[in-house]
Amino acid sequence: MLRIHFTPADLARVRINDSADPLWEILLSLHLLQAATGSQTFGHWRKTARAELDASAGLLTMLAPPHGYSVDFLTPPTDGQTLLGGIEQLCGTAKPVLHRDLSRLAVERRLPSWAGELARGEATMMNRLGAALRQYHRVALAPYWPAVTAAVRLDRQSRGETLLGGGLDALFGTLHSSVRWRAPVLEVDYPVEQDLHLGGRGLRLIPSFFCWGHAITLEDPEQPPVLVYPVTRVDNWAWSLRDRPAGSASLGTLLGRTRAQLLDTIATTPSLTTTELAKLLHISLAGASQHASVLRNAGLITTERRAGAAYHRLSAGGSALLDTSLAQPRLAPRQPR
Repeated sequence: MLRIHFTPADLARVRINDSADPLWEILLSLHLLQAATGSQTFGHWRKTARAELDASAGLLTMLAPPHGYSVDFLTPPTDGQTLLGGIEQLCGTAKPVLHRDLSRLAVERRLPSWAGELARGEATMMNRLGAALRQYHRVALAPYWPAVTAAVRLDRQSRGETLLGGGLDALFGTLHSSVRWRAPVLEVDYPVEQDLHLGGRGLRLIPSFFCWGHAITLEDPEQPPVLVYPVTRVDNWAWSLRDRPAGSASLGTLLGRTRAQLLDTIATTPSLTTTELAKLLHISLAGASQHASVLRNAGLITTERRAGAAYHRLSAGGSALLDTSLAQPRLAPRQPR
């Protein structure tokens, strides 16, 4: 049983993530990748991902086994950051935190020799971890990201209506079948005994597509408190999204190969900055900025500037264009020279 203890101050500081958290989706999908649970919902996705992932995924599955403890540092408090921003923060984890989490993991399983390099925060190993996370997301999550974001967005809208209509009692009471509100304690069916005292810090609720079975939190009570819970998914989501015509050859003919790739990348990984787009597509920053301007002027993307950076999202027009393009194989990213 997990018991989350609220004070009056905490009740005023409950908030719901406004989008899917890419690092939590990576972690929880890694659990499902290695398990056999949820076969009707995740079986096709699991089979496809296992066939396409390379050896770098083994580093991640070692850190996030299907049962028991997974290292907390894989899900730092990014609070809405982009995928690449979250990975950058993760790769800057303090050495004492790395050592503590890996020592905790070593209690439950035998770790390979590289775990010592990771525990010391050696640059080569941290870079390897970052590359493995980016590769995993590109193969296992990015093709399905529109389904993930749509489900999370719908859940957040529904939770907001519940909160407005019935207050926190209604919100907590309908969060998930594994969750019960016995004020001032939120009880969660959990594989271990754990108490989380919020102490005025509030609670961030994170709706998650790949969360399965019960809600989950971090083991470290000193981290900003979160509760990740499952959302409702449409049937056959993995089949329909895999056949989605994003990034098709016909779209490349219409927009040009690089712009089609850029549009597809924004669709599968929203809120990317221009710098992140340039890195993902292996093009110059100036080139990414120019291509984004063309797509924005054509009404296919929108751009929001925050703290000196430009964040890009797919517009309704861009989504309609992707949805109506002919079903062709996805364009392969340009390889660095």
